Amino acid sequence: MPMSNNVRRIVTTVDDSGKAVVLFDGDNPHTVKRPDRPTTSRLLWVTSETPADISGPADRAAEAMGKIGIAPPNGGTVFRIVEFPPVGPEVDKLDNNHLHHQIGDHAPTRGLPPRHPYMHRTRTIDYAIVMDGEIDMLLDDSEVHMKAGDVLIQQGTNHAWVNRGKAPCRIAFILVDSKEP
Repeated sequence: MPMSNNVRRIVTTVDDSGKAVVLFDGDNPHTVKRPDRPTTSRLLWVTSETPADISGPADRAAEAMGKIGIAPPNGGTVFRIVEFPPVGPEVDKLDNNHLHHQIGDHAPTRGLPPRHPYMHRTRTIDYAIVMDGEIDMLLDDSEVHMKAGDVLIQQGTNHAWVNRGKAPCRIAFILVDSKEP
């Protein structure tokens, strides 16, 4: 069964009079489909510092579109929902460094070489919640099967998301910039 194309995003703020109000409520408009990966990523929110700036009417996801990759800004966070379709034979044609090289300077310096084209690591702590479907998370020499309701706390580790099933898998990710492990 295919996933819904839309994710409702509700963002609140405090207006000039001090009243709590809804700033945005509707389908999230910030969707990224990268040509080199079959995933669909919905960027929900980004912060560029800690403590985060929570003032004003800015759409911080809109401001970050096209400016960030997988990792959040230095000192910041990123919140996104990613849909992983079942992996096809096209992945077998990719080099094992395919995704790892795209991370660039935000990857930790420690770590083994990638064993799968989707393997990568970021200098972040990642909170991941499987919302729908099933997926395998590959590590350096092991893997973990995850299903809807499972939660992962990942600390700068090499990993790849591989959907070997027949249906898409949807995962919510919150990435927090971190110190070098």
